[in-house]
Amino acid sequence: MQSSKIKKVKKNLFVGLAINLFLVLAKGITGIIGNSFALIADAIESLADIFASILSIFGFSYASRPPDEDHPYGHGKAEPLITFIIVLFLILSAVFIIFQSFKNFYEPQKTPKVWTLYILALIILAKEIYYRYSIRNNLSAGSSVLNAEAEHHRSDAMTSLAAFLGISVAVFMGPGYEIADDIAALIAGIIILFNAYKILRPALGEVMDEHLYDDFIAEIRNSTLEVNGALATDKCWVRKQGIYFLVDLHLIVDGEISVDQGHEIAHAVKKHLIQKHPSIYNVLIHVEPFKKD
Repeated sequence: MQSSKIKKVKKNLFVGLAINLFLVLAKGITGIIGNSFALIADAIESLADIFASILSIFGFSYASRPPDEDHPYGHGKAEPLITFIIVLFLILSAVFIIFQSFKNFYEPQKTPKVWTLYILALIILAKEIYYRYSIRNNLSAGSSVLNAEAEHHRSDAMTSLAAFLGISVAVFMGPGYEIADDIAALIAGIIILFNAYKILRPALGEVMDEHLYDDFIAEIRNSTLEVNGALATDKCWVRKQGIYFLVDLHLIVDGEISVDQGHEIAHAVKKHLIQKHPSIYNVLIHVEPFKKD
């Protein structure tokens, strides 16, 4: 199950890289020939996407390595760290686009070609389809890198939509409205910054082991009680490690049984939780005696 999740995420990341390689060429060539800085700005974001996709592939490959002597909890924290670098790429590309847009406000611009709208419509459709494909795959994988990749493509679709609207105004409103193309590029830069924050926030929570899994903890507690000898649970903490979860659980058993029996119940609980919830990589159980009032 774990290997299939890893393969699914890697496949998704390679598909995203191939799409970005195609789009950066399509947008860049169309923007230059079609006189649209909004499209060129869009191509710049796709270029950042290429570097982000390459980082995602290498980062996820490292994060999915099994635990070793130096990393007993595994390498999963590499995922959010790679996500931080992806966010940096987004911020840098957004800052450049916003700066260049303001600069273009004070320079004469040519009206974009009408045929650029047809190219943009196809690009928007392709990016939205890939976004939904990635999100659907990540429902079972739970990868912060794949989530960043998906949100990156949604950001790209939104910037392409902004470019589409700006070019439409510049083309159909005629002379004097060429600035709409640069306004669209400015809006695209702001959208990229907003999406950078959306990508950063969950990755930051993962690094800080933020408490975010109330529903999952409730499932763990209920599953624990399905094991014979498990009377109740006390503390239960969950933290994310890459695409998997590590669980710390305080298990309450009959205080009259032997240490060996309590140990066997704890092992049975651990085995049951990992089998029932494949996203759990390991469970650390502390056994407590049930106290009668």
